[in-house]
Amino acid sequence: MSEAIVSALHALAAGAKDFFSPSGIPNMIMVGVALGMFWLAIRKEVEPLLLLPIAFGCLLANLPLSDVMAKEGFLRVLFDMGIGNELFPLLIFVGIGSMTDFTPLLARPRMILFGAAGQLGIFLTLMVALALGFPKELAVSVAVIGACDGPTVIYVSNLFAGLGKIDPAMVGALAVAAYSYMALVPIIQPPIMRLMTTHKERATRMPPDKTRVPKAALIIFPILVTVITGIIAPKGLPLMGAIMLGNFMKVSGVVTRLTSASENEIANVSTLFLGLAIGGTMDGHQFLKSQTLLVFALGLMAIVVDTVGGLLLGKIWYRLSGGKMNPLIGAAGISAYPMAARIVQVEGLRGNHQNHLLMHAMGANTGGQIGSVMAASIMLAILKGMGLI
Repeated sequence: MSEAIVSALHALAAGAKDFFSPSGIPNMIMVGVALGMFWLAIRKEVEPLLLLPIAFGCLLANLPLSDVMAKEGFLRVLFDMGIGNELFPLLIFVGIGSMTDFTPLLARPRMILFGAAGQLGIFLTLMVALALGFPKELAVSVAVIGACDGPTVIYVSNLFAGLGKIDPAMVGALAVAAYSYMALVPIIQPPIMRLMTTHKERATRMPPDKTRVPKAALIIFPILVTVITGIIAPKGLPLMGAIMLGNFMKVSGVVTRLTSASENEIANVSTLFLGLAIGGTMDGHQFLKSQTLLVFALGLMAIVVDTVGGLLLGKIWYRLSGGKMNPLIGAAGISAYPMAARIVQVEGLRGNHQNHLLMHAMGANTGGQIGSVMAASIMLAILKGMGLI
């Protein structure tokens, strides 16, 4: 017994020596990053449901003598069972679908145009990443950050990692970038909205739309979107199918237990396991590369251009409608649901205290939810057509 204790102490000393040596500096930095994420999640409440488990996984992966990502390690098992086969992101999408209400979009179908314009950043970022010399698969993964939808980024990047097209360590960097910018949308968007619109435009009142959406339309919609996606971009069918399955269960009204489980237990457990597994990939020696910093810069550009694209369409629409369309609605065309719609409501009220844009913005926001998944699906379909996946 004493020999075992001595051996364990020697191993501990050796691990501590390595950790505090120059070769251990990357791990020490990542422990600091994990502590920083703890602070953001707890003190600032920045996406705590995912940021906290990611941070804890990062901490576990960078401690001395850690083997959590070894072949039979705790986090490796989680990674293989839910990230390596894209299961966890898809389960989360089922939960997102069951929490999404497409009624505002179906009441105002034209709002889906904002959802399309809000994906401009994805395609522009893709071109910039390719111009910077990123491999096609990594460029697509970075561009999808512009979808402002964490599970989509994880699904796409991990698909390429599983095929050996990108470094698996980049999945963690891409996920952290995606969820960080999702959380920062309330900080990123308002200055752009104020810069690109006049006070008169922001004060534009839009009367409430009292159009009633029949239940039959709500039931047919997820089926129709799934079929169209399967025809146009079958490679993205798992993404769209998962979100539409969740929504279909909700609007059917006959499987309330499954809907409740999707919104709560399934989504929560999947989010916990996904966060831990993603954090486990954030080993300092793999994570701290110049390419990672460039990924964060490109991700920010994607979100900014998305917002600009939506606002530009809003301003054009404002002119064409004779000043009846509030251009702020365009900022809700990204997929940060329902956060972007709430930001539009707040900015609209600042322009005019009688201005209530929430339901109009929710139509654009749900259009952005569909648009982001469709944009990712189309890019996957193009790569498949090129024989790259």
